[in-house]
Amino acid sequence: MAEKSVSEVSRDLRLLYQKGLDALSRENLDYALDLFNQVLLKEPSFHDCRRGLRTAQLRKAAGVGGAGGFFKKAFSSVSSTPLVAKGQMALRNNPGEAMHWAEQILNGDPSNASAHKIILEAATTLELPRTRAMALEALVKKSPKDKALVIQFSEVLAQIGEEAVAENVLQELARVAPGDPDLAKALKNISAHKTLNEGGYETLSEGQGSYRDILKDKKEAVLLEQEKRVQLNEDVASRLIQEYEVRLQTEPDNLKLVRSLAELYSQKNQFDRALVLYRRIQESEMGANDPALERAVATTLVRSMDYAAGELNPFEEGHADKVSLIQTEKLAFQLEDCRKRVEKFPTDLSIRFEMGVLYFQAGKIGEAIQELQKAQNNPHKRFPAMNYLAQCFARRKMHDLAARTLQNAIKEKIVFDEEKKELIYNLGCVLQDMGKGAEALEQLKQIYEVDIGYRDVAAKVDAFYAGQ
Repeated sequence: MAEKSVSEVSRDLRLLYQKGLDALSRENLDYALDLFNQVLLKEPSFHDCRRGLRTAQLRKAAGVGGAGGFFKKAFSSVSSTPLVAKGQMALRNNPGEAMHWAEQILNGDPSNASAHKIILEAATTLELPRTRAMALEALVKKSPKDKALVIQFSEVLAQIGEEAVAENVLQELARVAPGDPDLAKALKNISAHKTLNEGGYETLSEGQGSYRDILKDKKEAVLLEQEKRVQLNEDVASRLIQEYEVRLQTEPDNLKLVRSLAELYSQKNQFDRALVLYRRIQESEMGANDPALERAVATTLVRSMDYAAGELNPFEEGHADKVSLIQTEKLAFQLEDCRKRVEKFPTDLSIRFEMGVLYFQAGKIGEAIQELQKAQNNPHKRFPAMNYLAQCFARRKMHDLAARTLQNAIKEKIVFDEEKKELIYNLGCVLQDMGKGAEALEQLKQIYEVDIGYRDVAAKVDAFYAGQ
């Protein structure tokens, strides 16, 4: 996951972020905290927003000092303990959720070391270097003489191109501990990193490295850029596969490379080869308990079934029955596979959500309700889970429960995006089924005002006015 700038997030999130900045400038700190947290819940890689949130947290903490500051801080420390536990539990299966819980702690205690450590670990997993640097900066301020922490901070600073700052951080500690060999080595590494960033040619003049190394780095950068594209064309995908297969001969233990190669084969519809590579990772110690890896295997198998259905001759006799059979087998496989993953990772609420949706699709409404009620405690799945829960209640003709669930979700959700439109639309349908036509129309009109092309909203609203 790459960190995103303002221009790279959706328009709705940009607007919400700007409102947060406006609230921050007016010192309306509680509102700013709420808005920034809303954005980061949706887009944890939005670094500028996290920086804004941290500023709001620090300003609020500075404003609540004074006589009651010590007791307030002590109370905050005690009250944060359950959130620390939640964050630590979420780290393995859902780093983004872990960061959310950590930010809830920092909202009241922005210097809380446990929360910053959770963010540091989550950002490391998600490969968010600037977020790592921000967490390390806070930890170093709290423990400025922690040599290992300072060195780690300098390394991350160098990674994001802040070599000068990294050198200053190391030199400041070196003044306190002159002659320390670890600090001297770290300073030397930062200097080397700085040289490489300037092109690598200085190392050549010193007789180190080679032009081949520089060309290899440039080639690697091109390959990584190609790999990050959302849709790879046939030529690029084939070229990457050839390159990775060659590298795999000399790097057989590079599991990140194996995984990238598996994803490429899956995109090329070479599912058998992809599965062989995924299972190679699963058999390693590193991949033994990775829910994301198991989900990737299941997704590949599902894609293979969809591909098989698409390859059937539509003009052949019995085509519809064959497609229906594949779809039935696919749903059965998904249910069984997801059930196994729920048993293996019972605290992973994203898998619970997946299980609930599959039960809903299979018509097992009671089982779906049970899973979705658990899944709604995952902040990243809360609104989709509530949406499906409402549909489950509606299937059972419990329209009052369905309406209440949707109303609660709509009230919580600030951004008027596609997800909120769906919640409002479904509420309109439920109210219609309850015989509350006027209330249903009011819901549909909210969508009509901003998106006349959404589903059949225009037809329904226009029909009402035509009837008048």
